[in-house]
Amino acid sequence: MKVSYWQYNLKFRHPFTISKGTKTHQPTLIVELDHFGIKGYGEAPAIAYYHIPVEKMIEDLESKKFFIEKFAFTDPERYWHYLHHLLPQNPFLVCALDIASWDLYGKMKKKKLYEIWGGAISHNPICDYTIGIDTPEKMVAKMKEKPWPIYKIKVGTADDISIVKALRQQTTATLRVDANAAWDMETALQLIPQLKELGVELVEQPLAKDDWEGMKVLYNTSTLPLYADESCVSEQDVEKCRDHFHGINIKLTKCGGITPARRMIDKAKELNLKVMIGCMNESTIGSAAIAHLLPFIDEVDMDGPLLLEEDVATGISYDYGKIGYSEEPGLGISYTGLYKKEI
Repeated sequence: MKVSYWQYNLKFRHPFTISKGTKTHQPTLIVELDHFGIKGYGEAPAIAYYHIPVEKMIEDLESKKFFIEKFAFTDPERYWHYLHHLLPQNPFLVCALDIASWDLYGKMKKKKLYEIWGGAISHNPICDYTIGIDTPEKMVAKMKEKPWPIYKIKVGTADDISIVKALRQQTTATLRVDANAAWDMETALQLIPQLKELGVELVEQPLAKDDWEGMKVLYNTSTLPLYADESCVSEQDVEKCRDHFHGINIKLTKCGGITPARRMIDKAKELNLKVMIGCMNESTIGSAAIAHLLPFIDEVDMDGPLLLEEDVATGISYDYGKIGYSEEPGLGISYTGLYKKEI
């Protein structure tokens, strides 16, 4: 096994704002695992408030490179357990290596990943498109720029209802709202009924990630389904979400890759929780990993390549929210390096 990596700072089409801040570029790490000439690719974007920058991923990769390459690779699940113990404080790097190992494994087996897992893509969920926080006028303009069947609306301002009203006046599309933990209980209790009247489908992470008492109250009173994001980072969080949320949003990067995400999906189904997989503005590489999990989930937010002006791979397509796959095995992607997409 030989590992290589590349660091990128991918530019957004528009400055991307959520309740936690604004960014113009998405830093990300791409890794390659070369196993006797067969190459697998993985990705982990860096998110500032999780305090694992790309530089930290590279530092840990370099310090453990001998051990990462030494493993006698046979299947991704064994490799994930090895990496999980080798890099216990860096699930982001584990994620990138795990995705690469699954890509490698699919190529070795000459099968697409969803085929290996027994999935059928005929009833895949439709991908939403995210509208970052801005003035209502600019958010409407962003929506009109990208006609789409489902929009995820970032909120967490004093004008949340005005924003959603302005968007609703311009579209009959499905609207989902993501507060990114920005509301307090009083705000949530006030806004959720109004959002219900505006035809919003669900609310993601309304309260602070550790406000379990507040979420219990909200869960028992909310007229809209509530999905955990920041409250559901890793496998042990799924059980906690029962009777506090109606569904969970799994992020591959945060939980440590495809391998734990598949277990989280199974656990959530046992607990009658709905499952969304969300993105952290990955390029096509990380987004393809999400795409192969679509047959097993209820909702998906994998619009990173649509939000970014730049990409580093090809292999998945977006047709009005419907995800298309290449005919290649594994992730089905081709790593191209940095190029600018036509807008």
